[in-house]
Amino acid sequence: MSAQDGPYIPADQEPKELTLRVLVVGVLLGILMTAANAYLGLYAGMTVSASIPAAVMSMLILRSLFKDVSILENNAVQTMASAGESLAAGVIFTVPAMLVIGIWIDIEWFPTLAIALLGGLLGTMFTIALRRLFIVEEALPYPEGVACREVLVAGEEGGSGALAIVYALGIGALYGLMVKGFKVTHHSAETAFEFMKTRMYAGVDLSVALLSVGFIVGIRIASFIFLGGIIGFGILVPLYGYLSGWPDSRTLAEGFDTLWLEQVRYVGVGAMVVGGIYTLWSMRKTIITGLKKSFVQNESDVELHLRTEKDLPLQWVTVVCGILVVLTFFFYWMITGSLLLSLAGALFLALVAFFFAAVAGYIAGVVGSSNSPVSGMTIATLLFTVGLVWIVGSLILDLSQTELMYATLLIAAVVASSAAIAGDVMQDLKTGHMVGATPWRQQIAEIVGVVTGAFVIGPTIALLHNAFQISSTACLATNERIAAAQQNGDMSQTMYDCSEALFAPQAELIGAIVKGAFVGDMNLPMVFLGAALAVVLIRLSMPVMSVAIGIYLPLKLSVPIMLGGILSSLAIGAAYLRIDGSLEQEPSKEAKEAASDVESRGVLIGAGFIAGESILGVLIAVLIVLNINLDQIFGIHELSQFFSLVFFAWFVGVFVWLATRALPDGGNLGREIFTTATHSIKKFLRSLLPQSK
Repeated sequence: MSAQDGPYIPADQEPKELTLRVLVVGVLLGILMTAANAYLGLYAGMTVSASIPAAVMSMLILRSLFKDVSILENNAVQTMASAGESLAAGVIFTVPAMLVIGIWIDIEWFPTLAIALLGGLLGTMFTIALRRLFIVEEALPYPEGVACREVLVAGEEGGSGALAIVYALGIGALYGLMVKGFKVTHHSAETAFEFMKTRMYAGVDLSVALLSVGFIVGIRIASFIFLGGIIGFGILVPLYGYLSGWPDSRTLAEGFDTLWLEQVRYVGVGAMVVGGIYTLWSMRKTIITGLKKSFVQNESDVELHLRTEKDLPLQWVTVVCGILVVLTFFFYWMITGSLLLSLAGALFLALVAFFFAAVAGYIAGVVGSSNSPVSGMTIATLLFTVGLVWIVGSLILDLSQTELMYATLLIAAVVASSAAIAGDVMQDLKTGHMVGATPWRQQIAEIVGVVTGAFVIGPTIALLHNAFQISSTACLATNERIAAAQQNGDMSQTMYDCSEALFAPQAELIGAIVKGAFVGDMNLPMVFLGAALAVVLIRLSMPVMSVAIGIYLPLKLSVPIMLGGILSSLAIGAAYLRIDGSLEQEPSKEAKEAASDVESRGVLIGAGFIAGESILGVLIAVLIVLNINLDQIFGIHELSQFFSLVFFAWFVGVFVWLATRALPDGGNLGREIFTTATHSIKKFLRSLLPQSK
């Protein structure tokens, strides 16, 4: 059964779902996922989606202890566990910026708890109102949601599907262990070279999880994301370097990365802001209709009365949102001491948080939660917040620079946390929609997960800061204070080794932006360029958000997604050829069924690869916290970039072999892939030629 055939558990059945054992296991896994991903995000600048690992771990725990576990119980556990991970992304990208700027010396628990709770609950409430729009009406793909569904169903049914997912999970875990644990290969390969007085770049992130995401979303979406990467790294970075000069760097590729990080990345931010506004505006009628259906349910509309379509009452959701906004106002007032600024911040939050929650939910539907550019939306939030705080705090209230920066980060942190959780909620609700979960029960599970994560995240990052220091900037400032204390005879503290400080790239970037905004060093020209580019893309009727995401993400992340999309297209083409013998005419019914089987098999294999790599990412984060370095223990030496690519290519071949085992017997896979590829190239070239009237 494919994910598109309808809910796995029909609406007229009511198996166990939100039980006591689910709450206990979900809370415990939520604590683990939140802590591990907080460290991973601060250490490496990224988090892993916890939905699939949580689903696998849930099945292992519950099915080993109980015999009567339902698929909906496993779904509820992964919902709770993944909520904390997503919340961690929003918090760790913003709160540590307080340390970078020097507003905080240590992580303050209460403000961190308030930011996480208010932002997380607001994001959850907003997405409840958008569930039907994005998941039912628009039917966005949500690749990780689809993959998680396949994992849950395979675990429920057993048989060949379960065996395939186990194989793929093991292979994905092996790859993650080799690349991230033992560090046998590079996690990415990139190079740059000079050509005709300019520079060119090529790079690829060696991730089987990203490859799987590309297969799941398909060639169309993957190609537009890749187009954005080409615009960013293939046009804008070389052009900027040619006109303004290249930065000093050890390698040409490093110079590319520096220019993209400091300049071109903001083009993607501007494009995402305009693209998000346009997306919401273009869907305004659908949004209004969906909200009306949620507020006023037509008694004749049978679908809305099904168990599988019952959300938490939107009237209640609206009241809770109002309460959260009021609580946010009092929180801002308590911290800043300014009534006017707190009122403006709370009203601003109510509007902007909904906007970014909607954008985050949409983006997650296109590229998945793991690849959703939360830091990009955080930067966009900062730009809006800076304007508000400057008008109210500087022009009207004449606050100091420190007060202005603190207020900006407080407001932006809540919005960022809201956006971070929104993508995860939508991803989980997509999974629930396909397995036949009851939306309101799953939404309660999400709320429990958010509350759990909010209480865990503060102590976690405080512990990490005391152990390692978060960011080299904060570490140097701490050492200065320790040195001053030692000169005064206080020898209670020792200096930190700042080379071992957690990297925290997003916090460093956001701290630099906030400082730059009030000192006068803000990269607004690139933001405006991105906005103008988005307008052009809209005029060309192109999916502006997908392209904007591609500009914001490093090109090396877009490449494996594109490769996965190409593999999906080639596998489907091979199915058509094997049944019909040609690609020139409309595929027959039998060919379409064969292609559907291949696609479903590929999604299943992709789900296993994502699960394996994600689980190992979480486990390796725990090992790092415990200061266990597998590469040092076993004396592993890293392979060169060339052999790293060969290593990755072998796993790509394994993916293709496993995914195409669903093809009917007979035929030649190599010849079919070649024929499909040449046909696609010819079709693309014909589309570029002027059409005769």
